[in-house]
Amino acid sequence: MSLNIDSILIHGGIDGDPHTGAVNVPIYQTSTYKQSELGVNSGWEYSRTGNPTRAALEKLIADLEGGSYGLAFASGLAAIHTVLSLFKSGDRLLVSDNIYGGTFRILDNVFKPLGIGYEIVDTSDVSKVEAAIDSSIKAIYIETPANPLLSVTDIVAVSKVARKHGKLLIVDNTFLTPYLQRPIELGADIVIHSGTKYLGGHSDTISGLVVVNDKALADRLYYLQNAIGGVLAPWDSFLIIRGIKTLGVRMDRHVSNAQKIARWLTESGYVSKVYYPGLESDPGYEVQKKQAKGPGAMISFVLKEEYDHKAFFRSLRLVTLAESLGGVESLVCHPASMTHASIPEDIRKKVGIVDELIRLSVGIESADDLIDDLKQAIEASRIRG
Repeated sequence: MSLNIDSILIHGGIDGDPHTGAVNVPIYQTSTYKQSELGVNSGWEYSRTGNPTRAALEKLIADLEGGSYGLAFASGLAAIHTVLSLFKSGDRLLVSDNIYGGTFRILDNVFKPLGIGYEIVDTSDVSKVEAAIDSSIKAIYIETPANPLLSVTDIVAVSKVARKHGKLLIVDNTFLTPYLQRPIELGADIVIHSGTKYLGGHSDTISGLVVVNDKALADRLYYLQNAIGGVLAPWDSFLIIRGIKTLGVRMDRHVSNAQKIARWLTESGYVSKVYYPGLESDPGYEVQKKQAKGPGAMISFVLKEEYDHKAFFRSLRLVTLAESLGGVESLVCHPASMTHASIPEDIRKKVGIVDELIRLSVGIESADDLIDDLKQAIEASRIRG
């Protein structure tokens, strides 16, 4: 039976518990499993290697992404670390020119000293991707929309370049989730999520997820997952499964709110620039509309120079100043000093991550209340002179 994604969110993966009839997958809070005799077990040996609750989540994320194999990790960066461990000294990756600061940090400070290099490219320009490929490049790593400037990369176009040259295409799909965008179906080889964000959705757990279609690639990643050991615990696996059940209704509200707020920001007179691919004026609008069901709920903007961004953050009453994104509550951050502080200042400013840039994760509160809070905080931050 072919199901719509709204039904897969609730019934995908392993639906319930066949042993008891429980409608939810149980939390198998165990580290090890009884063996009936040497070399004979029930399919489970040790919970780093495999756990039924985690396996249910891994099957669910694979179903949602239209992939064949899923893997769950203790954090988004644990997932990224495992994927990057596919490569060896001398290999290089092409990387989107604005990506999550933690991704840049692990590339620059962990893998680069091991001889695994990278080249930063504007992946929204496919011709630049093609021009940067040489024999040392083994993969193209993109975020779309990218963090924090929401630039959009054409997944189909880049996947054609990757296939032409025999390279892997890795897509971080955290900002949109499989509810809005399914990179595997658009040609990606590996899809990564920080499940901490929209998939969990309630700012109460940390996780990372990976989906692939190719069995050989999956086998290698399963080996690395077990060998490195950054696996997701049973309780957190349960929380992510629970969060995913309401992903559709949450994302609909997130996006509706974000579209209203983005339009208000554009027309408000308070900002010099708004980054949001749901605006027709955004350079990524047409590609975003083609490859995704919606533009997501992340907005970045730059206040005009007559406003003090530090005073803006101090003046907020409803929107919370905090790291992370994708929860039901609206969160705002200062990328240059928070999420992207690990990126050198010259690189940040070159791509547009300026000190005045503000990133807003739009929650599911009343959009009117959020606009009222943003308005009063901006007004309070006006520089008096």
